Amino acid sequence: MNTLENVIGELRRAWGPLASEMVANCERQLHRLVNADASEQWLQDLHLQAAAQHELHRDADHGFVLLAHTEAEGLYRPPHDHGRGWVIYAVQQGAIEMGTYARILDENGQAKLVKRGSTLVGAGQTQLYLPGDIHDTRCVAGPALLLRFTERDLKQEDRQARCLTRYVERAGDWVPEARA
Repeated sequence: MNTLENVIGELRRAWGPLASEMVANCERQLHRLVNADASEQWLQDLHLQAAAQHELHRDADHGFVLLAHTEAEGLYRPPHDHGRGWVIYAVQQGAIEMGTYARILDENGQAKLVKRGSTLVGAGQTQLYLPGDIHDTRCVAGPALLLRFTERDLKQEDRQARCLTRYVERAGDWVPEARA
């Protein structure tokens, strides 16, 4: 059995409601994945394919999803949240700068973002975002291989519940994207 299979098994065994202990275990497991031996076939395949997105595991019982993303240096993903979901990013190769934001109301009662700061997440490191956390990502050393663990299928949730928020820049401020 390889590291990916071991980690999936451990995630399945320890799965439960959102709690500090469960999230800490998930982070430990993602840390194991991004530090796996480079000779493992699944990891070699990810590097060879260099796909923008590749699904590594979708759990039929618990709903969590593990994706791999290869990102080019300079790729920027504007601020967004993950709605009711939470996510752990883990960098296997390269480096990703992740900014965090607070949503505030301006003097006119309109929502906008204020940047709190940023963290450089390098190879072998993880970064957690809980429900409602707002962040952006920028690949600063690429190509980067990034693993993204989500506790639910966020694309499906966004299509059905429309509860993920993306932001766009207008007149120097990040504001919620208008949805049709």
